[in-house]
Amino acid sequence: MTGEGGILLQRRTFPVGRWGLPGGLMELGESAEETGRREVKEETNLEVGRLKLVNVYSGQDQYIEAENGDQFYSVTICFHSEEFEGQLKLQRSEGTKLEFISPKNLPDHMVASHRRMVADFLEKKNNQKDDA
Repeated sequence: MTGEGGILLQRRTFPVGRWGLPGGLMELGESAEETGRREVKEETNLEVGRLKLVNVYSGQDQYIEAENGDQFYSVTICFHSEEFEGQLKLQRSEGTKLEFISPKNLPDHMVASHRRMVADFLEKKNNQKDDA
């Protein structure tokens, strides 16, 4: 989400101390959009309006090994929204800080896949400006 001139990031509880985007896992019966809205609400207390697709991430570079040893490949769907309302409120079980951060000042310690998503969003946004 963008607002206040920045991208909403959270310093996450896992991986410890890394900055990343709000998000999480899909519950049974949810659409990707419903998941995105629910996760943002749970983690930030914000209600999200219209979602725009940034990209879908899948394939070999999406390999994950969980702390319990489970191995899997994830499929991640990244959305962007500039429409949101509510009072920003941190969910302590998910992170230690929420902040709108300028794309020019992204933190060094970001989740690598989330940094890629932010870069893809910024590229898409810049391309849309060029087309206008």
